[in-house]
Amino acid sequence: MAGFSFFSRRSPAWMQGAGALTTRWLESTLEVARWENMRKAGRRWGWWGGGLGALLGLVAYAPAPWLAQAVASGSGGRVLLADAQGTIWNGHAVAVLTGGAGSRDARALPGRLHWTMRLQGLGVSLSLQQDCCLPTPVVLAIKPGWGRVRAELGLLASPDQGAPQPMGGMQGLGHWPAAWLSGLGTPWNTLELGGVLRLDAQRLAFEWVQGRLRIEGQAAVSLDNVSSRVTTLERLGSYRLDVRGDAEGQAQMSLSTVDGALQLSGTGGVGAGGLRFLGEATAREAERGALDNLLNIIGRRTGDRSVISIG
Repeated sequence: MAGFSFFSRRSPAWMQGAGALTTRWLESTLEVARWENMRKAGRRWGWWGGGLGALLGLVAYAPAPWLAQAVASGSGGRVLLADAQGTIWNGHAVAVLTGGAGSRDARALPGRLHWTMRLQGLGVSLSLQQDCCLPTPVVLAIKPGWGRVRAELGLLASPDQGAPQPMGGMQGLGHWPAAWLSGLGTPWNTLELGGVLRLDAQRLAFEWVQGRLRIEGQAAVSLDNVSSRVTTLERLGSYRLDVRGDAEGQAQMSLSTVDGALQLSGTGGVGAGGLRFLGEATAREAERGALDNLLNIIGRRTGDRSVISIG
């Protein structure tokens, strides 16, 4: 039995022929290959993870000047966020109006404009506040969709929600010095208006559908207690421009005079062809001489009236 056990014992690999040696060599080679593949896969995942982390960090801490550059580009250089500080998510800057590229006209608002941007569902909400002009935060909620982007404008419902408060009636969103408009260049820099510019709105929303702009709700732009350097009168009057979105999503405008020596009126709209407006300016008989120069500047003079035509 002892001899049988000795001869039946498993022999070393080198005594079992070339086939066994080849099998062991292949197994060893496959192990090395598997290890190399795992090492390379780990390295690739490491690069992907590092790249994703860097991207998320870049988005989370993107500097405020990036937002300033986007605003300047989108407005054709007419709205600037000067001295922007912070990030695109939470920052502040000086709001400036200019006449666009190459213009030497510029007018800044006092103080700094503060903004906060946060994710809101599938979109984002942008909150704006400035002591001089936007005492209550104004929110622009941007909601992307299939082939469309919708933006709703309103007051901040609460600091935690970051969504616009539903407006059942006309509500004041902000007020600005009329002199700020002189930064836009001609004819505003010539007129140098005094007074207050106010914006009121009700359920105001903008929607871009396949490259076309649609407007919902209504807004009122008011110029109160207007004055100008080109006339000797201390006060020209107060005026109101009403903007309302119609059933087709086009903006219809109506200009009217609340009171004053300078009488303004007109109608127009914003559609696929852009802005169009036709109005006129006249003076009360008692102040006609004092307003003669102003009527020559703001439109095409026809007798005692000045025709204002845009588009």
